[in-house]
Amino acid sequence: MVATAFEILTASSFYIELKLDGSNDNIDGIFLECQGFQRTQPVIEICEVTSQIWGSQKNKGRVVRTKLPGNDRSGNITLKRGMTSSVVLWEWFQKVQQGKWKEQRQMISLNICTNARTVNGKYQLDGAWPTNYKVADLNASSTDFAIEELEIAFEEFKRVKAQ
Repeated sequence: MVATAFEILTASSFYIELKLDGSNDNIDGIFLECQGFQRTQPVIEICEVTSQIWGSQKNKGRVVRTKLPGNDRSGNITLKRGMTSSVVLWEWFQKVQQGKWKEQRQMISLNICTNARTVNGKYQLDGAWPTNYKVADLNASSTDFAIEELEIAFEEFKRVKAQ
């Protein structure tokens, strides 16, 4: 009997699946760590003088401060995993470095999954492209795994309903 599903064996309670838009693979990467996943809305503070009388001086207006939402922005994320034989993410990074970054901007999906493969959270990142590829320091006498890191810039993300 041939098994059609795979099992993720980790000591952690979740993992992150990455899927590139238009990829032929079901999953393009499985990661155990994600840093910098953030979307912020800066505050713009407007200061104006109103016609309200302020204090004992009848000719001075009251200063009022109003806070408004500014343009939202996204930080970059850094995904980390144990080194694998897959070169999909390296090839994506390499195409960007060769000057084909406009064609490599992707809509990627990130699924936060339990070890039972239940999707607890699903995010879509638009305009994503890799900005940094790193292999952590290697030491043959160590018992540590070789770690592969990929930093991804993106323009916006949204949380979508997990199916």
